[in-house]
Amino acid sequence: MCAAYHGKSGVAYISTDGSAAASVISLREWSLSMKTDRVDTTSFGASNKTSVQGLPDVSGNLSGYWDDTSDTLYDASRSSAAVRMYLYPSSLVPGKYFCGLAGIDFNIETAVDQAVKVSGSFAAAGDWSQF
Repeated sequence: MCAAYHGKSGVAYISTDGSAAASVISLREWSLSMKTDRVDTTSFGASNKTSVQGLPDVSGNLSGYWDDTSDTLYDASRSSAAVRMYLYPSSLVPGKYFCGLAGIDFNIETAVDQAVKVSGSFAAAGDWSQF
C-alpha cells in the first residue's frame, strides 16, 4: 500500500551563500515542474509521431505570506550566484526531497483587504535531483 500525505507539512529551504539552508517561512505552497523537452523524430511513412527525449526544464513557484523576521526569499532573489534549494513534499518524510541550484525571482503584494503576500518563481541553474 502506498502512503499519502497532507500538504500541510511541506517545506522549502534555501541556501544563499553555501552555508546551512534556511527555511522559507510562512509559505503556503510550492510547485516543481520537471518537464522534459521532446524533439519530433517522425519520418515519412510513419504510422504515428515519434520523438526523442531531451533535457529537463526544471522550474517552479513558491508563495505564502510576508514575514518580517525572514528575508530568505528576497535575499535569494538578489544573489548574484545560483542558490541551492531543497523542496520537501512533507517534513514527515525527511529522506524524500528534491534539490538543486536555481535562480529565483521575488514578488510582494499588498492589498487593503488581504494579508501581505510573497511569491517567487525559480528556474534551474544547475543539476536537480530527487532523494
